[in-house]
Amino acid sequence: DVALCKGFHTLLMVIFFFFFNKFYAPWCGHCKKLEPIWNEVGLEMKSIGSPVKVGKMDATSYSSIASEFGVRGYPTIKLLKGDLAYNYRGPRTKDDIIEFAHRVSGALIRPLPSQQMFEHVQKRHHVFFVYIGGESPLKEKYIDAASELIVYTYFFSASEEVVPEYVKLKEMPAVLVFKDDTYFVYDEYEDGDLSSWINRERFQSYLTMDGFLLYELGDTGKLVAIAVIDEKNTSVEHTRDLQFGHMDGNDYINTLLMDDLTIPTVVVLNTSNQQYFLLDRQIKNAEDMVQFINNILDGTVEAQGGDSILQRLKRIVFDAKSTIVSIFKSSPLMGCFLFGLPLGVISIMCYGIYTADTDGGYIEERYEVSKSEIESQEQIEESKEQQGPSSGGSLVPTVQEPKDVLEKKKD
Repeated sequence: DVALCKGFHTLLMVIFFFFFNKFYAPWCGHCKKLEPIWNEVGLEMKSIGSPVKVGKMDATSYSSIASEFGVRGYPTIKLLKGDLAYNYRGPRTKDDIIEFAHRVSGALIRPLPSQQMFEHVQKRHHVFFVYIGGESPLKEKYIDAASELIVYTYFFSASEEVVPEYVKLKEMPAVLVFKDDTYFVYDEYEDGDLSSWINRERFQSYLTMDGFLLYELGDTGKLVAIAVIDEKNTSVEHTRDLQFGHMDGNDYINTLLMDDLTIPTVVVLNTSNQQYFLLDRQIKNAEDMVQFINNILDGTVEAQGGDSILQRLKRIVFDAKSTIVSIFKSSPLMGCFLFGLPLGVISIMCYGIYTADTDGGYIEERYEVSKSEIESQEQIEESKEQQGPSSGGSLVPTVQEPKDVLEKKKD
């Protein structure tokens, strides 16, 4: 099994240059939910003649292989490309998974040779990055960032003649991000590390939020303003300091905040320190919303949550309670087995300890009583010997023995 584990990656790369694999566990509910979607992904990739081969592996049966690929939970989706393994962490929909496979299996930096090709990319992708210029240290940093972040977005290269006329560049080479019908230019002095800048700018200004997206936004350090609503909200605000979006329903946000929010409402999350801000006013128009956000920025709105020790303990209790409730809801029989069996064993152990102490005390007490009776009897016999007949022949009155001693002698 160890030999198989060490050679499995090499064997796959000999057979398939691209291998898209799902690691699963038979008992995992999320894995069962993903199964029909994964089958559709495999059929579509085969029908379009993709070089990416789709497969799956039971990680509980081949635990050493799963461990080699760093599998920590189920399901885990990885695309193997040469000697590299790319993790998929996006939404578990067929279209998103297939787009990930196409993006990662293709060239790391895709060239844009013409303006027509540039316009085609603009229509197809909501967010993409472009390096403009020749060989330079900036290009090397761009390639390094692309190798790390290709799992999230697309990277292109082009000459200055290919980019649209409305793009104005102060210096070359340059890295640009195109999104929200505009563009932004990377400035090394203002924006800092290139990879961090790309990671912050790879999101549109307004998004439909879900658990995967909030998890990814956690690395950006941005404030995230979320409208928790029932229906789709198409209003858009543009700013680079805040991330705007909406979320359909309040189930996920209630779990995240350990709170009970009513809808519709607005909540602002601080992804850098786990704090959040709730509305302190009734939002009637855009001006009220802007004022609310300004109050957050100047510190007049009270922050809730955070990452203090108390909050962490509260999270542990909340997660444990949620896990127990979900287990009993999904499988009451398994819940009774998981929690009833340990409680039963503990109860038997406690009963055994209690009864053992009781018996020991009874034996010790009985032993002490028997010893006191023997000592009392010995004292009586000694007194009788000392009260024998005297030399003067006088009679000494007989001492009457205690009633309980006489009864014992009679017995």
